Amino acid sequence: MPVWCKHGGEQAPSDHTVFNWFHEFQRDNFSVQDAPRSGRPSTSVNGQTIDAVRKIIEDDPHSTYQQIENILGISSTAINSIIHEYLNLRKVCARWVPHKLPDDQKQLRIQYCHHSLKRFEEGQSRCVFDIITGDESWFYHYDHELKEQSKVWISKTDPRPTKIHRTKSAGKRMVAIFFMKSGLIKSVPLETGATVNASWHVNTCLPQVFKAVSERRGTRGLRGLIFHDDNARSHRAWITNEFLLENHVEQYPNPPYSPDISP
Repeated sequence: MPVWCKHGGEQAPSDHTVFNWFHEFQRDNFSVQDAPRSGRPSTSVNGQTIDAVRKIIEDDPHSTYQQIENILGISSTAINSIIHEYLNLRKVCARWVPHKLPDDQKQLRIQYCHHSLKRFEEGQSRCVFDIITGDESWFYHYDHELKEQSKVWISKTDPRPTKIHRTKSAGKRMVAIFFMKSGLIKSVPLETGATVNASWHVNTCLPQVFKAVSERRGTRGLRGLIFHDDNARSHRAWITNEFLLENHVEQYPNPPYSPDISP
């Protein structure tokens, strides 16, 4: 990738434009004004190119200036004018959502949030310091999609698009991470060859987490601890529930398909 593309992004000039200006500078021509010429001024912004740009973006909303320029052979200035002045489009990043929720599940989210706000006095209760929350997550060895690559062209009245599924990566490591209001409590990496299941959760992960909590809280130990996680099978298994009961730890409920909700 040329250096001007790295710094200019998708609006960087094409190779042809850069080479052309390089030769002009060598001729001591530093003017950016059009030279006088006979005939009618030409323009790349016309009905044909506007329709062509619209078709390219409809086929691939992720299209970049460089791609459109390479296909149509028109300048990035003309493309910018067509996109913003004629097609009235803007480019935004898609945002992640955990799941497409039906109305009844959305209502459960609302009820859950109202319950939490009331119980913890809109965050003013000292009990918020008793909440521990955490989950397992894959950490990839590389970014499989850059933020710039996830951008799509939409009209100014369209809602921001969403992503549901992530693509796979060759290298990754799973780590369970737990926090309290006071900060990070414990991170527990999954051993090579191991599987995240109820047995691992109860026999390997939670004992390390609860030990770290007890050390952080001193004489209080696990007394009054409120454990919040999502509804993964290993989190709601019978042996997990028994383990929490044996340690006198409250398991805080979580609405379905809502792993992003955390006190």
